[in-house]
Amino acid sequence: MDALRKEEIYTTDDIYALPDGERAELIDGQIYYMAPPSRTHQGLVHFLDRSIGNYIQKKQGGCEVYPAPFAVFLNDDDINYVEPDISVICDTSKLDEKGCHGAPDWVVEIVSPSSRSMDYFTKLFKYRTAGVREYWVVDPHRKAVTVYQFEQDRMTEYAFGESVPVGIYEDFSIAFP
Repeated sequence: MDALRKEEIYTTDDIYALPDGERAELIDGQIYYMAPPSRTHQGLVHFLDRSIGNYIQKKQGGCEVYPAPFAVFLNDDDINYVEPDISVICDTSKLDEKGCHGAPDWVVEIVSPSSRSMDYFTKLFKYRTAGVREYWVVDPHRKAVTVYQFEQDRMTEYAFGESVPVGIYEDFSIAFP
């Protein structure tokens, strides 16, 4: 009888031990390496960071927005570490110099060819179970935004150009260029 191979479980120590410039995320002890983002991807991150940050500043809100790379320790363990493209945290007691400890209120991921299944499936499940209130998947290839409002158990898809309402705020929406 063949012995079962033990699957290696990685921790946040392994993430911090990566060579400079190498980025990866850790989900349930498995490392997922990240390809460098495209110019389109970075343009969308900048657009969202600026739009959300300007809204929060104008409303003198208490939430904070952080673009990637920004560490999010989703669970109270050392086997889950993600770097969402955009993280909005309203409970600032979750923040320290290392990042966010616990679920952000709102997470945005911008799909790239190498991240499609991670963003639409793996991270969708992790964010929902960790307590993220709202999750957006921005897909530049499809020119679509899929919005998951977990508290209402609702999923809605919008096309670029449409005004996408932000569920955690009553009077804020974003139209993608």
